[in-house]
Amino acid sequence: MKTAYQFPGQGSQYPGLLDGFDRPEEKRRIAEASEILGADLLSITRNDPPGSLDQTFWTQPAILVASVLALERIRETLAPDVVLGHSLGEYSALVAAGALSFADAVQLVHKRGRFMQEAVPEGEGLMAAVLGPDREQVEEVLARAVGGGEGVVSVANDNCPGQCVIAGSRSKVHLAIDLLKEAGVRKVVSLPVSVPSHTALMHRAALSMKELLSQVVLSPLSVPVVPNVTARPLNAGEASGEIRNLLVRQMESPVEWRRSVAGLLEEGVARFVEVGPGSVLTGLGKRIEKAMEPRTEKVIWESTDRKEERI
Repeated sequence: MKTAYQFPGQGSQYPGLLDGFDRPEEKRRIAEASEILGADLLSITRNDPPGSLDQTFWTQPAILVASVLALERIRETLAPDVVLGHSLGEYSALVAAGALSFADAVQLVHKRGRFMQEAVPEGEGLMAAVLGPDREQVEEVLARAVGGGEGVVSVANDNCPGQCVIAGSRSKVHLAIDLLKEAGVRKVVSLPVSVPSHTALMHRAALSMKELLSQVVLSPLSVPVVPNVTARPLNAGEASGEIRNLLVRQMESPVEWRRSVAGLLEEGVARFVEVGPGSVLTGLGKRIEKAMEPRTEKVIWESTDRKEERI
């Protein structure tokens, strides 16, 4: 049975997401990350001080560390044939594929969070989830919203059939929301996020990431990785230059999650394991599968998260 590991992105965090990792080697990993970050990561993941866990530059390393610790547990008994990650999760996937070291990944996503936060002044960006229409319908409306004048709005995430996330300049996103409602869209929800990820407004952040990534050693992939930008697997042994290029492009490009998962299903992957906090990707995957032609082999959807066992 072909197996994919899928790694979650920002939004999957919750207080205490590292509390279940209490093995000696896991404690050493958390201490290593804290030293790299110059902060007590365990306290941050417990949201101490309040609000810290939702600050992008802490959220991203927290999720990555939780994902890598979950990865180290599951691969003791199950090896993947391919890996992929949603936005931030692509860095966890590259650790799983042996391209990025743990230490480099922690530093990269911490700085990535800062670059993203600094790229657009607080309050000037906005993201919104659009539920119901397909992507083509959403993009038709967004083209009207962009029209003339300044500002940006575009699809940031194509998550599954009937679920897109749009992002951009606050005024343009509000206009797009009004136009989508006028067009009969049943539900559009503004998200409590001011960083308009995966849009042209992240250009400055992308340039900063390009400079930072040029200083990092990337090893050949040990297993294929499906990048967010192309939704087509990079094969084992892929050149590091292509990986760097895709990570930079990812900052300004939509997350092509629906196409990524659908492509793996078409290639016969029959087991998807969400590795890290939460189970959002598991739910998206089931919806992607449901919209496709029925297959003879049953698809197994699993998550490593055991949050409910710690409540």
